Amino acid sequence: MITNTSLFTFEKLRVWQEARIWVKAVYNITSSFPNKESFGLIAQLNRAAVSVPTNIAEGSARKSHKDQAHFSNIAYSSLLESLNLLIIAFDQGYLLESELSFQRKTIKSIATQLSALHSSQEQRAKTKTAPSSTSQQAH
Repeated sequence: MITNTSLFTFEKLRVWQEARIWVKAVYNITSSFPNKESFGLIAQLNRAAVSVPTNIAEGSARKSHKDQAHFSNIAYSSLLESLNLLIIAFDQGYLLESELSFQRKTIKSIATQLSALHSSQEQRAKTKTAPSSTSQQAH
């Protein structure tokens, strides 16, 4: 467990925290896929899912709000890529409809938060204020 002492800015973001938990769920899902998908759907879905919190973290280290917004957009894109791959997994019979529905709700929650974060970063980029260590508080 990660303690609250000396957290980096991204670790304080609720969207990063939820995305981190969601990645673990994706790994649990893909662990039940057939071995023939090891280098296909499993690898691609795991990479896309990991990309979400990774890009949130990387963006938090950027010096400009425009750059931060760019990484939030990449995280959002990876999130939708993950949803698409989960739909494909469902189509292939690797995922139950109930699990897809649950994942869709989780993805929607993360997407909403990422959208708000991105909008905030874009707005700050327009006002040309420099990011600070407190500029990305949890939403």
